[in-house]
Amino acid sequence: MQVFVKNSIEAVLMNSELLSFYGWWQFTVCAFAFLALLAIWYHIGRKQKDFGQIWLALSVLCWSCSGLVEVYFANYALVDGRIAFRAEGWRSIFSLFNSLFILLALPWFKYIPKQLQPIISSKFWYLIIGLPFLFSLLPTLSKMISGSDIRLIAELDVYYALLTLGFLGFVLFTSFSKRRLQLLAYLSIICILFTFGAQILKLTGSQIDQTLFSAIFKTSLIMIFFALALSWVKELTENVLPEAGQLFLRFDRQKLNNGKLQHLVHLGGLQGSEERQIALTPALFNLLYKFAQRKKGDKEDWLEIKPKKDARSDRLYDISDHNQIKRLLVCLLDGLFGKDAWTNEQHLKPLKATLFEMSEKRERKIRLRVPARNLSL
Repeated sequence: MQVFVKNSIEAVLMNSELLSFYGWWQFTVCAFAFLALLAIWYHIGRKQKDFGQIWLALSVLCWSCSGLVEVYFANYALVDGRIAFRAEGWRSIFSLFNSLFILLALPWFKYIPKQLQPIISSKFWYLIIGLPFLFSLLPTLSKMISGSDIRLIAELDVYYALLTLGFLGFVLFTSFSKRRLQLLAYLSIICILFTFGAQILKLTGSQIDQTLFSAIFKTSLIMIFFALALSWVKELTENVLPEAGQLFLRFDRQKLNNGKLQHLVHLGGLQGSEERQIALTPALFNLLYKFAQRKKGDKEDWLEIKPKKDARSDRLYDISDHNQIKRLLVCLLDGLFGKDAWTNEQHLKPLKATLFEMSEKRERKIRLRVPARNLSL
């Protein structure tokens, strides 16, 4: 009997030391990650007025606070049932806030799946995520105080976490894919699936198993968050368009194996990338080529756009309508960044302002800004 009691005490002490070690690890690592994410936001996101990274940093801070809970209750929760209720309750509360902050960050993501865009970008998003949060938090507080059902505390936390993982998985995959980081996109899905399994294990597994899986998925998610931040920084550096004088345009027609001609424009001078080759339709290629020809010619380099209500057939205009310019810009952006991987405010309008110049006299005249010396016909 004495041997059994001795072994039981030793097991409890070992578990307490393990939980204490895990708590200190979680507190320090997550606190450092919180400060690092906040530093990235301070240097870059603050200027962009992007607060999504603040919410992600706060979600990591919740894990850091949860680590202090592990340290505080490590020596008591394993031997005192009432203390165990309080410990599990605090874990669930910080986990709920962690999920809430992640969901609050999603509307700030630049790339959101089309299927989820109407939901995440709607004005009811805060209601959609706020009500389940309250319905999970209030019973958790009640059960933690009364100590009546520790299982319900864990279940409410898991259900809200699963909701968060569903939205987060789709948004992360889309964000990395649109930035042409396909390997990171698949790694993010693997991380989300592992975290999903760890949450299910929380309902059925032992305390030690939960600790192990929790350490793995929290570390993985933190690394994914940093990869997301760096991909955002990478996109900002690559997508900054230089001045028109730094751009180079080279026109080329290549004959394919099937005998058809491929119309290519080589665009150089972009920051962070080499010369990019873009395939255009014959009509759009001829339009851009006309701009370049006029720029390198001896005559006036302005092209005139046909008025909308001009029904005269005897007058020839260089450009039939304004939409031709927009179609050209869209085709160039699709070639540079990928289809649907760009936005009007960050890409379309800056590219138009860089490439083209409108007449100040509002004569419906437009010309290429790129200097003639940077054009190769």
